[in-house]
Amino acid sequence: MKYAEVYRRSVVTPELFWRDEAALIDWNSPWTQVLDYSSPPFARWFVGAQTNLCYNAVDRWCATQGDQPALIAISTETNSERVYTFQELRCEVERCAAMMQSLGVRKGDRVLIYMPMIAEAAFAMLACARIGAVHSVVFGGFASHSLASRIDDARPVLIVSADAGSRNGKPIPYKPLLDEAIGLSSAKPAKVLLVDRGLAPMVRVEDRDVDYAQLRACIHEARVPVTWLESNEPSYILYTSGTTGKPKGVQRDVGGYAVALAASLKYNFCAKAGETFFATSDIGWVVGHSYIVYGPLIAGMATIMYEGLPVCPDAGIWWSIVEKYKVTRMFSAPTAIRVLRKQPAGLMRKYDKSSLKALYLAGEPLDETTSSWIAGELGVPIIDNYWQTETGWPILSIAKGIEDLPTRLGSPGVPMFGYKVRLINESTGEECATNEKGVVMIEGPLPPGCMQTVYGDDRRFVDTYWSDFKGRQVYSTFDWGVRDEDGYYFILGRTDDVINCAGHRLGTREIEESITSHPAVSEVAVVGVKDAVKGQVAVAFAILKTNAADHAALEREIMATVDRQLGAVARPSRVYFVTALPKTRSGKLLRRSIQAICEGRNPGDLTSIEDPSSLQQIERALL
Repeated sequence: MKYAEVYRRSVVTPELFWRDEAALIDWNSPWTQVLDYSSPPFARWFVGAQTNLCYNAVDRWCATQGDQPALIAISTETNSERVYTFQELRCEVERCAAMMQSLGVRKGDRVLIYMPMIAEAAFAMLACARIGAVHSVVFGGFASHSLASRIDDARPVLIVSADAGSRNGKPIPYKPLLDEAIGLSSAKPAKVLLVDRGLAPMVRVEDRDVDYAQLRACIHEARVPVTWLESNEPSYILYTSGTTGKPKGVQRDVGGYAVALAASLKYNFCAKAGETFFATSDIGWVVGHSYIVYGPLIAGMATIMYEGLPVCPDAGIWWSIVEKYKVTRMFSAPTAIRVLRKQPAGLMRKYDKSSLKALYLAGEPLDETTSSWIAGELGVPIIDNYWQTETGWPILSIAKGIEDLPTRLGSPGVPMFGYKVRLINESTGEECATNEKGVVMIEGPLPPGCMQTVYGDDRRFVDTYWSDFKGRQVYSTFDWGVRDEDGYYFILGRTDDVINCAGHRLGTREIEESITSHPAVSEVAVVGVKDAVKGQVAVAFAILKTNAADHAALEREIMATVDRQLGAVARPSRVYFVTALPKTRSGKLLRRSIQAICEGRNPGDLTSIEDPSSLQQIERALL
């Protein structure tokens, strides 16, 4: 089968294409309409049909492979390892669902999950899906202010958390951060369900905090039936940073998401039931939702949930897992591979990796050096893929499950089935020619599995993502790209003010607001600067209210402020102090020029700059 033919069918007759793919999952009742696009850009898939994510991920496999591994929870932080079969996973999920119901959670309620990479986090996500609650997972590395903003937006009736996470053997207490976040928020949850791992002391709030283990012990032989949901009801909210201080809640549906994941596992990841999938991400990110918890299980695969670093206890740990559990498909990020490249090669080569059929990389641009090195070490295809929190599954890649097209170094690949990808000239609104730089756009309707809207804010969904170019309403990825003569795309970087640091999207505005909260800071500009390991790092240039004698101490204070408010993931690599920032005469901050100077590039046309000496200050600060 030729991929070009499949792709053409998917974009020319999407209703017929996705009607056939819908057979990959189980439905409780059929749809009345495959696609309703009567109110663009809002797309509704499999209208009227009923299904359930938890049923498709867990229950439907119990009859045929109930005694086979489903969830493999490994922590090198606590030296623990547990394998749950599909039957055991269903029991744990039903128990967790019963616990949630006993705490007042009902269909449509939001449940915020602030958890480390432990099995109970997956139980909680699947339990929400089972009973029709809407989960919102927040990355465990986020600090109180970031967490509070998400609590206020989602307004959860229940928060599920833990005493602590752990990194490199050092406990990271979650409970104090959570208590502070709840104190800062106006939307107080009725209950907080806590997993006590014994890593950090917890002070419990009376009548609010509930011990997970104690409540679980009260739930015997729980039987919680699946709540069948109409395909377009929300399944979860996942917050992503943007160009404004307020994070955007990406809202996902149920049926379209299940179908899209099933199709991507079949065609992109060549999944087979009974095999093992290992994604090294975190459940706080979209990869963790799509390709740790839901996708592999929907495909009948065992999925590995790993808590730990790729180099602890040594750089062979991932490959020992591949050997032990016969991993067939692995998903990681270029940053992690660059870290491993710096380690002794022998640690990687001592393990039997013959079960591995392919390594998939995403989250940031994949450079040729990293791709070539890991391909040589593993001897398997290295398949790049490009997508976003908003889309939920790859936009650009190579669907080797349809046709074994060659990969191309530096390119994530070609448009995936269902995505009408266009490259648009930002100035003219016209489509770009071959090798001409433009903005990567997608014509509506977005395929199944993509975001429905911004949670609670349809207007923001339209205003943020759907730019109107000469009467054409198209979805913007906010990424620059070029397309070669064979249709392969190359991603060149962001058009907006979002930094991609080790696969984590960080809004410059959020970091700037945190830094300016420091009493000594008058104004600040934050830009993303290329980094050999992380892809990009945040760099800040601050104007002080008064002169400071000890700039080094002040830099540490500012970094600590960001740590406290946003978490270490958002901490700038450096804070430089200047007396002026480069702006246009209309007051627009020239972030791209600052970024260019930091990276040793030409800052571009500066005819509109108000104070040319401000650029010289940036240059001197970097010396």
